Amino acid sequence: MLINMLKIMTIIKKYIDKLVSILCILILASMTILVSYQVISRYIFNNPSAISEVLSRYLFVWLILFGGAYVFGLREHMYIAYIKHKFSQKAQIIFDMISEIAIATFAISIMILGGYNSTIRQMWQLDSALQIPMGIIYSAIPLSGALIIFYFIYNELSLYRNLKLLK
Repeated sequence: MLINMLKIMTIIKKYIDKLVSILCILILASMTILVSYQVISRYIFNNPSAISEVLSRYLFVWLILFGGAYVFGLREHMYIAYIKHKFSQKAQIIFDMISEIAIATFAISIMILGGYNSTIRQMWQLDSALQIPMGIIYSAIPLSGALIIFYFIYNELSLYRNLKLLK
């Protein structure tokens, strides 16, 4: 059952990874265009654009949140491995599982629950430059938290399978 569930999640993960990577690429491309426009309008035309400045700032936050979730899903996030590698392979997997649980706890409590509450509370407040609800901007927090939880489940199942293979 575990193997079948992991196979299904691997297929879903592949599509989610592709979607998130494309989203991050599009955000970065948009930021590049917006910042270039901002520089040109400020220094050549002497007429800075408030919209491009604010939008690029919000896109940068979205890039960090979704990029962080994506890197977590790839298990390429930073960690200090020196002490972990002093233990047996079984202990290393257990440490990885505990680390994943700590990150998932943060994602659920702060990002999903706290982010959702902030998003809902800020739906009535409009951004002064873009004239869109701030809740739309804040929605990146619970969305990236949900991505982290999906990756957490996938990673835990993979680690558990690896742990069972060691026995």
